[in-house]
Amino acid sequence: MTQHRLTLKISFALLLILAAGLFIPERAVIPVEAASARDWNPKSFWHEPWGASGVHKGIDIFAPQGRRVVSATPGVVIYRGRWGRGGNVVAVLGPKWRVHYYAHLDSHGERSPLFVASGTEIGAVGTSGNAAGKPPHLHYTVFSLLPMPWRYGTGSQGWRKMFYLDPGAMLGRGA
Repeated sequence: MTQHRLTLKISFALLLILAAGLFIPERAVIPVEAASARDWNPKSFWHEPWGASGVHKGIDIFAPQGRRVVSATPGVVIYRGRWGRGGNVVAVLGPKWRVHYYAHLDSHGERSPLFVASGTEIGAVGTSGNAAGKPPHLHYTVFSLLPMPWRYGTGSQGWRKMFYLDPGAMLGRGA
């Protein structure tokens, strides 16, 4: 097989994978067991100023320490471990090429599967990372690998904001 044909086959396979990711239904569920839209502030997404990070790129869902955290969507666990200010985190690549980032976990489901269905346990609510000393909560961010410039433009924060979605709106309670 020539190098050109191999490159074409690989390109076609990647295109199919990309297309498949775009068409899988998202249908997000609230990622904290027994939580409702009353457990987060819908105006906290993209709130500034927000400590060292400057802008709050997600929502904080408050719940008792140790309450189950579940994957909001089906997907592939792409990271599980400690990560800077997030403390114990899990990242799941879900439909539409969106990364669902779960931070400040008490535990991060060391035995959870690589492929998760919506509602699969991936950890527990905690206060790890920069949430130490604060009420227990899950910091939940949704980051798109495919930029969406039509959503926010490219103004002062628009170029950054075009990669983030408001998790509260995805869960049924946006600002």
